[in-house]
Amino acid sequence: MKKKLLDGMWFKVLAAAGAMAQVAGAADLTAFQLAKEGNRYVSDEAKDKIVQIRSDKSIGSMTPINWYVVYFDQDAKFRATEVKFGAGKKLEVTRPMRMFERISRDYKALNPKDLKIDSDKALETALKDPLLEKLTMKASQLWLDRGEEGPTWRVRLWAAKLRNPNDQADIGQIFISAEDGKVLRRDLHINRVD
Repeated sequence: MKKKLLDGMWFKVLAAAGAMAQVAGAADLTAFQLAKEGNRYVSDEAKDKIVQIRSDKSIGSMTPINWYVVYFDQDAKFRATEVKFGAGKKLEVTRPMRMFERISRDYKALNPKDLKIDSDKALETALKDPLLEKLTMKASQLWLDRGEEGPTWRVRLWAAKLRNPNDQADIGQIFISAEDGKVLRRDLHINRVD
């Protein structure tokens, strides 16, 4: 009887640990993994037709947990369907008003063959920038969209202030090619941490 009770308790402990690992893993999904997941919530014609991926500013770590994937959707009024994710789970599906994008070329889908560098690698590349070496990085925010040089990750970074490390300073952005991972340009202002 005791053995059955202990076996039952171990099963519950293992199941709970597995569920916690699954939730933690879901929060660590990359932008491209979320885009694949987002295909479940858009029309067949919109699947894999990514126009833009963006995140909210990360909280408590360098990796954002709230992401928005925008798909080209011919049937939508403004030709876009957006899937919002939080910690790897779908939160909502909307058809946002993207009026200005319609008159520019930013409403067209990115070529999937050009999307080789995922959000985790783009963030990793940005954080290796020599100007950031002595700073305590606190948060990030990422966008993938059509850049002048092709699909581009824009990584905005926040660092701890020197006088009050609990405060954060927006120190600027690093632009990284989604095709080959090369840094295209920097717009960093590390003097803001003073």
